[in-house]
Amino acid sequence: MYTTTDAIVLSLQPHSDKAHLLHAYTRAGGRINYMVYGIGRKNTSGRYNPLSILQLTTDERSIRTAQLTFVPRTIDTDPYKRTIALFISEVLYHVLRHPMSDEPMFDFIAQSIQELDETDEPQNFHLSFLVGLAAKLGFAMSEELPLPQTRRERQKQLRALCAYFEEHVETWKTPRSIDVLMEVFD
Repeated sequence: MYTTTDAIVLSLQPHSDKAHLLHAYTRAGGRINYMVYGIGRKNTSGRYNPLSILQLTTDERSIRTAQLTFVPRTIDTDPYKRTIALFISEVLYHVLRHPMSDEPMFDFIAQSIQELDETDEPQNFHLSFLVGLAAKLGFAMSEELPLPQTRRERQKQLRALCAYFEEHVETWKTPRSIDVLMEVFD
């Protein structure tokens, strides 16, 4: 029996010569992992890039069809936005671990992806996203953080937010992409 759901790509990892493991956050079931067959190393069609929004037709844990429902104009071509997308997808990969439907969370993430694609000034986007994500996860910050104006302020605030998540999320791992993110906005 096939089911259809909207999904946000968190990660795509090779599983074998013929299969990949897709980690996705779905509207219908929260975090679900799927087997994807028939993807060549060079042929992902952009569908499975981090934070792609798809409509999946699935059978249990394997994907029958995957259609892009949101085609980004700038995330895939802008190195700053692409780096932010990698960072956010890595954060979500570690934070969203349960297969439970949470439509408000799905909508928050999908709306954030669209805002990232549309913004002309992405340098503080990841910081605002982390503050909003903390609130959605139930541990909103008690004080409002001002948006940083300099590289040093941005790095300091990012480290503070990561420490805040570490205190509140048991499965938190500081994203490996944090160093790349800091370097890109250097």
